[in-house]
Amino acid sequence: MNEHDSERLAGVLEQDGLVAAAGLDDADVVVLNTCCIRENADNKLYGTLGHLKSVKDRRPGMQIAVGGCLAQKDRDGIRGRAPWVDAVWGTHNVDRAAGLLREAAVAGPLTEIAEEAAADPDAFGSSFGARREQAWSAWVTIQVGCDNACAFCIVPSVRGREVSRPFAKVVGEVEALVAEGTVEVTLLGQNVNSYGRDLTTNLRNEPRWRERSEITGSAWAAGERPRARPLFADLLRAVAGVEGLRRVRYTSPHPKDLRAETVAAMAEEPAVCEQLHLPLQAGSDRVLTEMRRGYTAGRYLEKLALARAGIADLAVTTDLIVGFPGETDADFAQTLEVVAEASYDSAYTFIYSPRQGTAAASDPSRFVAPGVIAERFERLKVVVEHSALAAHRQRVGRLEEVLVEGPSKRDPAMTTGRTRQGKLVHFPSPPKVAPAGAFADVVVTRAAPHFLVGELVEITTAPRHRTRIPVAAI
Repeated sequence: MNEHDSERLAGVLEQDGLVAAAGLDDADVVVLNTCCIRENADNKLYGTLGHLKSVKDRRPGMQIAVGGCLAQKDRDGIRGRAPWVDAVWGTHNVDRAAGLLREAAVAGPLTEIAEEAAADPDAFGSSFGARREQAWSAWVTIQVGCDNACAFCIVPSVRGREVSRPFAKVVGEVEALVAEGTVEVTLLGQNVNSYGRDLTTNLRNEPRWRERSEITGSAWAAGERPRARPLFADLLRAVAGVEGLRRVRYTSPHPKDLRAETVAAMAEEPAVCEQLHLPLQAGSDRVLTEMRRGYTAGRYLEKLALARAGIADLAVTTDLIVGFPGETDADFAQTLEVVAEASYDSAYTFIYSPRQGTAAASDPSRFVAPGVIAERFERLKVVVEHSALAAHRQRVGRLEEVLVEGPSKRDPAMTTGRTRQGKLVHFPSPPKVAPAGAFADVVVTRAAPHFLVGELVEITTAPRHRTRIPVAAI
């Protein structure tokens, strides 16, 4: 979501007449879009701002701006520590970036933090005009904020409560993207599978609720009674039905909100990819309770089994936290057992990072020693990579449909692409033979824990997207 916010910021500034700079020394405006999920983001921000001071001393006309989650959290504290910053904005006023920079140029440094997403459906979330690096693939925000209260997470305090975009706004944006050549979209939200619960809660007591299908979608509006419920499965089907769209993904769902209707939509809609990111975080029921996750390990595994039973060839990834305050050796052993049973295709593993203001950070005496965390982290990595390699080896010899991303960053002689399951595939092919945005059939010849290697069989579909030609202002 932060990367998508950066795309939106770049688009807002370009629409205001700015042109992307070749590098720092050529920039009139430098924007740092921040995340605060982990502590090292704070350190990186202020270290970067310290470096930028010397650049600005040489170029007094340069403007420096800070946006995003850290700006929402630290507010005036940013300019207190770095008074050479010209503008600070939060997570809810990305669209104000260009105006704030103009105001700061006239009136001097300023901070503007909106406390919550605007109620106006046109005022948040839309990515029209976003400066995307990949024209064939797009992120689409469907919801901002989170109503959960996970003990380790600072997101609710910097992103606010859940606010869902109107149904028709999301579908309309996807239709417009596909008209421009986009073939893959990823639906974004802090808790995507609770999408629409706020919309239906607000409308269920409205007398004319049946007439509000542009907000809730036609399936809910045609129901027998106005029941408050998530609309994610309805939205998934509507987006998947957009003609010309080949792939639909989403992130991130919450296990407690994974419903049978979503599994059915994934199984029945050809465009929805066979990929599920289902964050576990921990395998100990005691730790999950302290994390305030709302499920047990057993319930999680039941949800996972439901998804795998309903969706053929499903790849599953997860998030895991090592060293949550108070985590014992027995707790961690239970996490290893659940991770082994879940047999993930891959996992994002994190060392617990205390965030001021969260429940988990309130008692430092319960923090796990760094040496213990490091040892546990390595043990977890072994279990995750074992199951990932086993899953990848089962794909050797298979013909995979790959959406080509372009030359490999490490080896230009190799081309990279992703399968419907989101797996990275490397295969020998000059870029002119397999252009970015094309679909190709590739036979998998070798497996590794984090990627596959294959041989190109044929290009099945040429790119549809329009090539973007940068135009400099005169």
